[in-house]
Amino acid sequence: MGPRFAPMSEPQSKGPALVALIGSLLGLVFSYSSTVDYAAHLDRRLHDVHCSFIPGAPPTSEAEACRAAMYSPYSAIMRDTLWGGIPISVFALGAFAFFAGFSIYLLLAKEKASRANVMMFAAVSVTPLLVSIVMFTISVTKLGTLCKTCVGTYISSALLAAGGLMSLRTLNSSSDGAQRPSGQPMVAVFWLVALAVLTLLPTLVYAASAPDQRPYLGKCGELKKPEEPSGALVKFRGARAVQPALLFEDPLCPTCKALHERLIGEGVLDRLDVTLSLFPLDNTCNWMLSDQSLHPGACVVARAVICAKGQELQMLEWAFAEQTSLTAAGKSGEAVLKARIQQRWGKALVDCTDSRDAKATLNKHLHFAAENNVPVSTPQVFLGKQRLCDEDTDLGLRFTLKQLAPEVLQ
Repeated sequence: MGPRFAPMSEPQSKGPALVALIGSLLGLVFSYSSTVDYAAHLDRRLHDVHCSFIPGAPPTSEAEACRAAMYSPYSAIMRDTLWGGIPISVFALGAFAFFAGFSIYLLLAKEKASRANVMMFAAVSVTPLLVSIVMFTISVTKLGTLCKTCVGTYISSALLAAGGLMSLRTLNSSSDGAQRPSGQPMVAVFWLVALAVLTLLPTLVYAASAPDQRPYLGKCGELKKPEEPSGALVKFRGARAVQPALLFEDPLCPTCKALHERLIGEGVLDRLDVTLSLFPLDNTCNWMLSDQSLHPGACVVARAVICAKGQELQMLEWAFAEQTSLTAAGKSGEAVLKARIQQRWGKALVDCTDSRDAKATLNKHLHFAAENNVPVSTPQVFLGKQRLCDEDTDLGLRFTLKQLAPEVLQ
């Protein structure tokens, strides 16, 4: 004879459904917060975002990891047909709503829930966890950071999957020894259809209600003086360049780093013929700042990019990759920062950063920005002569490129 299962007490039989319900409700809260953050930016303004392990915690401006996740190419689909695309969190919102409802059904029905329904729930309850594993891998390997709200969703998915799989233990026993009804397989199919509908319905509502951003594209001005007469600006051309672009960037600017990573992630940088005007937000060289240096040490790093003759792009990307340590070194003083640069690039390059030529060249970069009335913020992006609005370089980047320069997406 096969093994016999001891009857489960009523609290034990409710346990799996309760765990699944808690996971579903937490998933609803975290996915709702992520969706609200994303949708808020459809007004083309910058907003605080939710970034906490605590469900319902208020949004904050100190949320670089969550903002990086939101701006990344992996946070949404259909970015080239809808400004910002449809965030993945909207799909999660609908799915968690279904799982919460079904968990309540299992909690109330107890042993009366059919075997087919319990087995269906157990099978589909792991799908959010599988998606979470994929997104966690992307966050670690591609973004190099973990968004707290995202981690909250991952934990919620794990709880849901645990509850769903634990419910399989209730199939062979009940509190009174009665046999659980087998149920009709077609009923389980109906629930699968309901899951698909509830998952897709919020995305359809989101897409239908998203504002048309096309009238705003290209409304942020044009370049007045497209050429720097002395040829001081840095140039690097992608292997498959089809579109000239001018970038004003600060090597210690986190937003510049994020833009650079988005351009690479979208496969766009390789299609651009880039002219780079260095624009350090550091008042030791940038007279357009008042008495506050937003990125201490940025002038030294900018001159290091200028001094890396023939390797300017490599130097810039190294500065982006090591931005955290370079920023900390910059706050500790130029000597510490130069020592950090010398470890990687050698003494000759560091000596060059103090040369009259390097300082004069960087000054020409800054004069070029001033002559074009560039806002004192970075990054600034121009396609040809046309300036992209700041908001069109983050969530709306792919959509904007599709409208203004579709060849760079091919």
